[in-house]
Amino acid sequence: MATRGTDIALSPQEVLERFHGGPKTGVFTDGSCEGNPGPGGWGFVWVEDDRIVEERSGVDPETTNNRMELTALISAYELMPEGLAITIYSDSQLCVKTVNEWAAGWERRGWRRKSGPIANLELVKKLYALAQSRPKAELRWIRAHDGTRWNEYADALASAYMRNG
Repeated sequence: MATRGTDIALSPQEVLERFHGGPKTGVFTDGSCEGNPGPGGWGFVWVEDDRIVEERSGVDPETTNNRMELTALISAYELMPEGLAITIYSDSQLCVKTVNEWAAGWERRGWRRKSGPIANLELVKKLYALAQSRPKAELRWIRAHDGTRWNEYADALASAYMRNG
């Protein structure tokens, strides 16, 4: 999530110059929103041995942070070949737990939660189906804003709409 202090203005190039730690291979995703709801963005970067294979990003003029986090993951999964063994990282515990822990039960119950409706259900269903179709891709949580190079890079992609107006 890119809604925080002074690093908001970092471009992807500035991130590459400043940060060097963390995993060197994987897909890193992030979503951002200024206000919640408000304008938002999403981004992901796929890296192999510290080299960018692919990156994508997008914006939405009226959205929420969770919708942008889900959209980033959906876009990343859509790009991944079905048989690829890779780790996909998200700094959204909500998204990671949705895919890894909760969605299977919701699906068994007809896409219902015991405690009420599922927020962003259309995106959750799409993400879960994509994750199921790529069983060799592992979705893992990664701490936000701890200096992990490629997670910071995904954040810069997701927050580009703030820099670009």
